[in-house]
Formats: sequence, structure tokens, C-alpha cells
Amino acid sequence: MEKIIISIENVSKEYKRDSLSISVLNNITFDVQEGDFLALMGPSGSGKTTLLNLIAGIDQPTVGKIIINGNDIAKLSATSLAKWRSENVGFIFQFYNLIPVLTAFENVELPLLLTKLSKSERKKRVELALSIVGLGDRMDHYPKQLSGGQEQRVAIARAVVTDPAIIVADEPTGDLDKNSAAEVLTLLDRLNKEMKKTIIMVTHDPSAASKAHIIKHLEKGDLV
Repeated sequence: MEKIIISIENVSKEYKRDSLSISVLNNITFDVQEGDFLALMGPSGSGKTTLLNLIAGIDQPTVGKIIINGNDIAKLSATSLAKWRSENVGFIFQFYNLIPVLTAFENVELPLLLTKLSKSERKKRVELALSIVGLGDRMDHYPKQLSGGQEQRVAIARAVVTDPAIIVADEPTGDLDKNSAAEVLTLLDRLNKEMKKTIIMVTHDPSAASKAHIIKHLEKGDLV
């Protein structure tokens, strides 16, 4: 039987600017099953990234519940939420967010510095993650010595190094040429099929979305 890993229940999000309320998401409800690959599509300003950030625990809903593996993360304190994020979610961003003065190895190791793993255990994990993304021979390279596609693969290694249940990807191919984008999508597909990672990806690119099992469209904060 399929297990529901993410349950979004009647979630709305508003931002306040002075006396003005700006509604970004309106009463969103859906479930994601464990091992799904979900693409969120929609025009700019439709609320895709806001929804992704709510699922990842980066932001909290104005109303509604976000239940992940039985935890209503909307109720967690900031400290508990940060701990929950570090243990459960891997992040992939459009512009990689690598630290330029750190090597590929050091960038991937960063999330592990928050864990109780020993130095040798961290080394094993980092080497495995970089080998999964095909960059075992680039560990000592700095971001400026890598292509855009390689930088994004380092970012993917960083996302999986803690072995999270969920990977969230915000326009992961948005800054890449066609070949690099195809490599990154193949890698995400492998993480989903072979490592059983649940993936939520925001994209405006139909060819990227075609890798997903399920596509949901947002328009002006509504699920359509």
C-alpha cells in the first residue's frame, strides 16, 4: 500500500505589507505519496516557490496544515523546524548556492557538520554523494573551476548527503544549457527511481516537468 508522506490541508499564505494583505496561496489541498516525483508548474507569481518553501519548512502557512510523515510542521517552533529540515529535506536551488571559497567536497560536507557523524563517517558520505552525481574526480575543485552543470550536480550531492526523505528543487535546470539540464534531470530521475527519494520540483519548463509522475498547475495562488 502506498504511504502518504506529505499532506497539504487547506493551506493559505498571505504576506502583510503595511496595512495591505497580499494573498499568495488560496486553500490548497493535496497529498504526495512516498516515492512520488511531483512537478509544480505555473506562471511567474503563481505561488509555486512559496508552496515549495512551505513544504520544505522554510516558511509557514497563514492557515492550514502541512503534515509530513505524521508531523504537522506548521506547529513546530523555529528551532525544532530547523532541526526537522536538516534531517528530512534536501534543497536544490536554481543558482546552486555553492560557497565559492569551499571545494566541491567541502560544499557537500556542510550539512553534515550539523550532525553527530565523525570526520571519517562524513568523508565516506561525501565521497558516496559525489560519486552518485559522477563527480568523484572533482572533489578538490572549487565552484569557479566547474561548469554550470557540474556545479548543479555538486548541489544535488549536497542535497542527498544527509539521506533526506524529501528533495525540493526550485527551477533546478533554469540556469543550465540544454545538455546540462538533461544530465541534471536524468540524475533526479535516478534519485527518485533508484534511491526512492520523494521529489517536489518547481519548474516552468515542460521538458523538465515531463520527468515527473504528477504535474500540478498553480494560477494566482489556486491549484487548477
